[in-house]
Amino acid sequence: MLAEPRSPHSEPAPAGDRPRWTRAQAEALYDLPFADLLFQAHTLHRAHFNPNQVQLARLLSVKTGGCPEDCGYCSQSAHYDTGVKASRLMGADEVLAAAADAKASGATRFCMAAAWRAPKARDLDKVCDMIAAVKAMGLETCATLGMLDADQAGRLGAAGLDYYNHNVDTSPDFYGEVITTRTMQDRLDTLGHARQAGLKLCCGGIVGMGEGIADRLDMLVLLANLDAPPESVPLNLWNEVEGVPVAESAQPVDPIAFARLVAVARILMPGSIVRLSAGRSHMSDELQALCFFAGANSIFVGETLLTTANPAEDRDAALFARLGITAAPGGAAHGDA
Repeated sequence: MLAEPRSPHSEPAPAGDRPRWTRAQAEALYDLPFADLLFQAHTLHRAHFNPNQVQLARLLSVKTGGCPEDCGYCSQSAHYDTGVKASRLMGADEVLAAAADAKASGATRFCMAAAWRAPKARDLDKVCDMIAAVKAMGLETCATLGMLDADQAGRLGAAGLDYYNHNVDTSPDFYGEVITTRTMQDRLDTLGHARQAGLKLCCGGIVGMGEGIADRLDMLVLLANLDAPPESVPLNLWNEVEGVPVAESAQPVDPIAFARLVAVARILMPGSIVRLSAGRSHMSDELQALCFFAGANSIFVGETLLTTANPAEDRDAALFARLGITAAPGGAAHGDA
């Protein structure tokens, strides 16, 4: 008999108190017969979360374009001609209006993204004010602002930030094929600063950039073996962007392979929220249903995801109704049955 849903522990177990995963173990899971893999993942999912609830989050680009990093997948990099124009940091009133709209539409987490290598002091002051105001609205707060030092992470935490998003993007071996201006260690250092400041982590990656299955599994193993796994793990399908290097190496991701990846993420990180992020507009309803069964329990809502398309909210509502899924209350994708 499957266990009843319960709330996950408030803090992930430190690495010393839990097994460390290996690539061989992740591959063995990934290669299981599909039904066996999904049954194992769903059993764990049901033990940690309400399987019929999905968290709704809204992502807003508060500063778009002009980023000095050369991430080969990104429409906002200043290195590539993608048609995205650089903008200034949005005003607080505009951000709060978007947050209010997100809350009214059922979102419980509001994520603010800025295309920076790292925030400047004057900009961080403004973002901290935005975070405090959004937090006062009763929303969970998340931000992705590039690299952070310890002081910057501490200031964000003091302002009321709940989650810091900083993706590792891919495996350590494939990373250099995509990005040269920031190392994997730079990313891990930022994650460490955020964790030391008491922030929860939102950290995942992108598939479909030309990497192999081993790279995808190595990325998950890296995340699962952090001192504490990220509380949120976004899995992105690369959205086609003209003018960036990844456009030349990108390959379509087999839907069953993606569902397998979600299942492995759930098994390796059973207490983490796993989010279907970019690329959902290219996913069939059937693939999304498989992913929810395999352990995904969060999505971004809203018709725009930074600079790329996202499914219309009426499509998401119709899918949820067909599946008997409801939005998770109170900013968490778990709860009692």
